Amino acid sequence: MHFAFAALFFFGILTLWVPGYWPVTVFQVGIFALAAVVLWRARLFPPAFAWPVVPLSAAVLCGLIQWLTGRSMSAMDTNVAILQWTTFLCVFVIGLSLFRDNAVRVWFRSIILWFTFIVAVLATLQNFTAKGKVFWFFVTPYVESAMGTILNRNHYAAFIEVVLPIALYLAVVREHDSLLYAGVAATLYASVITSASRAGVVLSTAEVMLVPLLLWGRRRTDGRKVVKAFIGLAVLSVVFSAVVGWDAVWARLWTADPLAVRRELSLASLHMVGAHPWLGSGLGTWATVYPSFALIDTGTIANQAHDDWLQWAAEGGVPFGILLTTLFFWALRPALRSVWGIGVLAFFLHATVDFPFSRPVLGSWAIVVLALVALTPAEDLRETAP
Repeated sequence: MHFAFAALFFFGILTLWVPGYWPVTVFQVGIFALAAVVLWRARLFPPAFAWPVVPLSAAVLCGLIQWLTGRSMSAMDTNVAILQWTTFLCVFVIGLSLFRDNAVRVWFRSIILWFTFIVAVLATLQNFTAKGKVFWFFVTPYVESAMGTILNRNHYAAFIEVVLPIALYLAVVREHDSLLYAGVAATLYASVITSASRAGVVLSTAEVMLVPLLLWGRRRTDGRKVVKAFIGLAVLSVVFSAVVGWDAVWARLWTADPLAVRRELSLASLHMVGAHPWLGSGLGTWATVYPSFALIDTGTIANQAHDDWLQWAAEGGVPFGILLTTLFFWALRPALRSVWGIGVLAFFLHATVDFPFSRPVLGSWAIVVLALVALTPAEDLRETAP
């Protein structure tokens, strides 16, 4: 079953570039089918409870109430959002069931790391040679921002942020394979630089600094290993980053007004929250409601708030927004305890300036790693390798 679970995630990422909605439908149907199997098995082997089940279930219930009572500003958009939150809930529940087995946890962490590494290599090569064409063949209009099969630079960076700490962790704790995993981590980091995502570069750089320091501070490894791994990471990251070049991201970091448009979208979102503070405008309806609150005309369609946290409050109400933020605060302890799980925190932080959770497949990557850290017992963390 865990093979099918991983295959769905790989399929989802590899088809993110497809203009139609059918790949998302295939991903969701597959997740729902696996969730049905898990629920059937739960009669005999109920999965452990973890807090994220509560806010994720509340999101589904909130959407259903808005839809059934006619309080949504767009019933069709809310239906789509209900399916999205149901997907996140099912991914977490499947994870709670599968990851009770330590061997499955280790295998899944390893397989998503190597898959992400392959995607990063592909994306970096494609960025320099394909002129926006996916797999060097399929033309897209996103010549400047496409990274492999992910057409949005910030979404690509968020995807890498979730997995990068796993490679950094292994580079420190596996002394014999330290150089190998340092090379994997440097490749992932360099690909974020290639994407020119400002938030991505800031958050991934923080991960590169924090993982060795957290391992040393928690006495999970000795100082010699930390220094050795950090030197390897630093050298390879500098070399790989020099190869891909800092020019694009450096120019974006020094933009005169880096919050242009995002600031106005956030203010409009706050006004939307003020107009519907308790029950929201309806999950998935931000783009429908936004024109009534728009402060600027960008000349393009504003389809997301570029701040998932604010958008949750605008669409579901303030209590709903607060409930969803508990996912982040609950994740702090297990993510920091595991160290390799801090990518979940980076993903949530990236969601304050972009909208990675708006994509069912992309958001599911953060949710599945959340399930991984939730089920990693303390005794596993004393091992020299996960």
